[in-house]
Amino acid sequence: MSSTVTTADTTGTGSTVITNIAGLVTNSPSFGDGSSLGLIQDAAVVIDGDRVAWIGESSKAPATDNRVDAGGRAVIPGFVDSHSHLVFAGDRTQEFNARMSGRSYTAGGIRTTVAATRAASDADLEANLTRYLDEALRQGTTTFETKSGYGLTVEDEARALRIASAHTDEVTYLGAHIVPPDHADDPAAYVALVTGEMLDACAPHARWIDVFCEKGAFDGDQARAILTAGRAKGLHPRVHANQLSYGPGVQLAVELDAASADHCTHLTDADVDALASGRTVATLLPGAEFSTRAEWPNARRLLDAGATVALSTDCNPGSSFTSSVPFCIALAVRDMGMTPDEALWSATAGGAAALRREDIGHLTPGAYADLAFLDAPSHVHLAYRPGVPLVSEVWRRGRRVR
Repeated sequence: MSSTVTTADTTGTGSTVITNIAGLVTNSPSFGDGSSLGLIQDAAVVIDGDRVAWIGESSKAPATDNRVDAGGRAVIPGFVDSHSHLVFAGDRTQEFNARMSGRSYTAGGIRTTVAATRAASDADLEANLTRYLDEALRQGTTTFETKSGYGLTVEDEARALRIASAHTDEVTYLGAHIVPPDHADDPAAYVALVTGEMLDACAPHARWIDVFCEKGAFDGDQARAILTAGRAKGLHPRVHANQLSYGPGVQLAVELDAASADHCTHLTDADVDALASGRTVATLLPGAEFSTRAEWPNARRLLDAGATVALSTDCNPGSSFTSSVPFCIALAVRDMGMTPDEALWSATAGGAAALRREDIGHLTPGAYADLAFLDAPSHVHLAYRPGVPLVSEVWRRGRRVR
């Protein structure tokens, strides 16, 4: 399965039609088979500039300036990775090796990365970031969110966000990742720093504010103070919620209209009901459970209750060192009760919902032309053939980038 370009220019000059698509996932039930994926068989997509201009059956495709033959491959929206931690230095190979030998993960492991990140130069941090962004792009990720959280000083948090904001609009201030060792004896002083001087320095570079609401990190009252201060500075909340234990994170996220409550592993019935009745997306991060041998989130329970679910990588050097959304899709189908259709929707449209974006995560007229070709006739192969590099071509904003 390979594409044939019948004109030399597919880089955004003029309009382009991609034809002979075996199965096109639009993520709109208004098209195709009427399912949540809006699947169109033997499909075509017309791209004009950086946007989708038309979708439908190949035989009905309008004339364009350029033409690409998809060669019978499936085409899906580019993945939207709505939770990652990519501004860091070093790795935690020894910690992972020890954990796989029986030691469980705790939040304290973050301190190792904090020390390495503080010691790294700006150039080293950016080189590391772009390395993993390129890795993710090759696997079909066209939109990503990333956080600070490994500096935990005013200067280091602000520089992390400056570096990240040069590569994405979806930047999150996570000064409240853990209480760093230099504030271990006075957590209240660190909360005051996160909500004061550090917030002032970081807010101009971020869209979001996040907090790790968990035993060993920040409790409910601290998390509320941090998120409320961020909202007053124009940052919208996200929450690391209910990952390691039951706690107030999910309820707080819904109460504050956070875009996303992330992890959602340990949920009460009230937590599930709150997510189902509010706008907050439950973002599940199966790479973390895989890498820590922890309990899997119950996606089926959330979906059956009517909650909106996103899938993301949580790419970070400690608990989920993967940039592969296809891998997370396979895990979600195998171990979290999701169907292949639900997992793909959650990794595309679900991620867009977790970022409160309507211009990505789907392939319908007006959306950004972010898409991935699969060396397979169907999107189901993402779960059916785990570990196989099926993404063969990636387009972002109407241009082929891989």
